[in-house]
Amino acid sequence: MREILNDLEAGDYLSDPDPVRRAQSQMRTPMPKRFYKDVAVEAGEGGYVVKLDGRSVKTPGKAVLVLPTEAAAKLVADEFAAQGENLDLATMAVYRLVNTAIDGVAADPQAVLEDILRFSSSDLLCYRADGPDTLVRRQNEAWDPVIDWARSALGVRFNLAEGIIHVDQPRESVAVLGVHLNQRADPLRLAALHVMTTLTGSALLALAVDFGELDAEEAWKAAHVDEDFQGEQWGQDSEAVARRTNRRRDMMAAAGLLQAIAPERA
Repeated sequence: MREILNDLEAGDYLSDPDPVRRAQSQMRTPMPKRFYKDVAVEAGEGGYVVKLDGRSVKTPGKAVLVLPTEAAAKLVADEFAAQGENLDLATMAVYRLVNTAIDGVAADPQAVLEDILRFSSSDLLCYRADGPDTLVRRQNEAWDPVIDWARSALGVRFNLAEGIIHVDQPRESVAVLGVHLNQRADPLRLAALHVMTTLTGSALLALAVDFGELDAEEAWKAAHVDEDFQGEQWGQDSEAVARRTNRRRDMMAAAGLLQAIAPERA
């Protein structure tokens, strides 16, 4: 399960975020040739399927890739249609996420739910800087509204701390968060929430996107307040920029999938 959930970070379908290692890996393993001409979305048993030259797309686990809405299927279809002579699976973030949901999350959704809860027990938004004042102000502006929303809308209260020393969170709050996640236990939704949680370090930011409290770009910026501040002070290196670009792509893919399955959302 852990290996499948880590697919977006280090699996066979994602190029290494390090540009040198990525180039070396790609030289060792050439990208597969595009083997189809036409891409279509059709209604099928249980939902919508993506077809390549009339044949249904399957997951690496050999399951037919079925999506609950036409909009979700179109996201995958658009990724296939956008490919050139070779298939660059690193650019097919929604397709990889759907594969993870069908082949992995569906087999044990409780394990994924519990992993998100583990993030919530040390949520990024709970650990505040004690200085400088500019960083403290930016954290407060970006994070306090989410903490306040979680308290008023979800009924969870989290303890805040300065620095990196671990602070225990109320068990009741984590349990209530688990109730909300149980209401979102379909594999596609859980997979998307898990990706957003791991990429931002915050289950609260992921849930805020799912509830419509934040859009994906706002959540992404909130998750990188510290990094952006440090970049302003010391500059950014090219490897860090490339890694962040890859991760942002996967964040937006997860949020896009959530939006696309909106009719199925509670």
